[in-house]
Amino acid sequence: MWMGKLKQAGLIGVGLVGGVLISLQFSAIAQKDTRATLPVEELRTFAEVFNAIKQGYVEPVEDKKLITHAISGMLSNLDPHSSYLDADAYKDLQVGTQGEFGGLGIEVGMEDGLVKVVSPIEDTPADRAGVKSGDLIFKLDETLVKGMTLSDAVKRMRGKPKTQIKLTILRKGETKPLEITLTREIIKVQSVKSKLVEPGYGYLRVTSFQENTTSSVVKHLNDLYKPGPLKGIVLDLRNDPGGLLNTAIGVSAAFLPPQTLVTSTDGRTPDAKHQYFAVPDDYLRGTKDDYMKALPPEARKVPMVVLINGGSASASEIVAGALQDHKRAVVMGTGSFGKGSVQTVLPLPGGAAIKLTTARYFTPSGRSIQAKGIVPDIVVEERANGTSATRLREVDLENHLENGTKDIAQPGKAPAKTPAAKPKNGATKEDEDESADLPSRELASKNDYQLSQALNLLKGLQIMQPKP
Repeated sequence: MWMGKLKQAGLIGVGLVGGVLISLQFSAIAQKDTRATLPVEELRTFAEVFNAIKQGYVEPVEDKKLITHAISGMLSNLDPHSSYLDADAYKDLQVGTQGEFGGLGIEVGMEDGLVKVVSPIEDTPADRAGVKSGDLIFKLDETLVKGMTLSDAVKRMRGKPKTQIKLTILRKGETKPLEITLTREIIKVQSVKSKLVEPGYGYLRVTSFQENTTSSVVKHLNDLYKPGPLKGIVLDLRNDPGGLLNTAIGVSAAFLPPQTLVTSTDGRTPDAKHQYFAVPDDYLRGTKDDYMKALPPEARKVPMVVLINGGSASASEIVAGALQDHKRAVVMGTGSFGKGSVQTVLPLPGGAAIKLTTARYFTPSGRSIQAKGIVPDIVVEERANGTSATRLREVDLENHLENGTKDIAQPGKAPAKTPAAKPKNGATKEDEDESADLPSRELASKNDYQLSQALNLLKGLQIMQPKP
């Protein structure tokens, strides 16, 4: 599993997570017969700097520490998702795919030397405490983050359950730093939830792509069909940061005809070029039982709307892109995160590893997801007043990988967009409480504006507000 060519047993996601999720593709690049010519002059400069530190730095520094830091810096300056993993981080990465891990529940990246929150994971200590996307963490307890690697910061945020850590946060719009004390806990992600919102209309939410997500999707679809046939399904991928590649293929396969192309990858090496289809070989991992055999056959034909937003990343973007390209579903909401790169894990001696970006993902029609994301067929903002929460996206990350195409603009006509509603009582948008129209944490809440518009579309009702 760990050697040979790139295979479907992979992970895709947004970034390192504070005790929650890590995104990559497990594999190793096949050994090449030839190696790149080493830059002798640059290596000589490196040796001189190394020697200068060893001889003249104010305190002695171990050789291993200097080399490790050099490797870490070399990788972290490539793009936000390439990094060095020490033995502990590598072990945590392997454990993290099980859907159970210890920590705070924050998906994070680095920006200007600070830890930036990409997204809090639903129903975790960070989420319940009000940590928000875009928050900058500059102190962990009393230790400044500046100067730490992302792995070091993540390691500090992890810990034994019931222990506490204080995060000092800079938040846009706040004049003073915020101090939030969180209690660590074992985080068990229930990756799939469902509800029959109305007779004949099902709601299926995927919060992350873990090992058991596809089988859970099949189970929940059977539960939704028990009362009778469905007239429509809403697949909610909002704020889903990604996860396992084979699971993304499996979820897509639950709604697409067998043998359908789901996604493809392309990179510099032959190993990085691959196509993934809705077939058992591409969505099963470590099991011979094809749980797709229990899928209600109607699930592949029922009218669908897929909801996405700026927190939908990686695996969720692959699913949305596949269903959109094959015209299987209408994609609704706001533009997705735009994390469309493959990370390959290369084990190193001593139990460490490196995570290296080796390819880009593409939708079935050949669109690059990287730094562009998925553009909805119908743009519907989160609030009825025509606004959405500001979210960090891949394109906002320092040193992000470019899209890989000359023109990253979405081809064809601009997507339809719902116009903003008139403010109540003549108030301006700035006067209104922005949090009032945000979706509730309740599953399939009646106050969820985007969900209500998705249901209206499935019912054939008008979703565009009339012009005044």
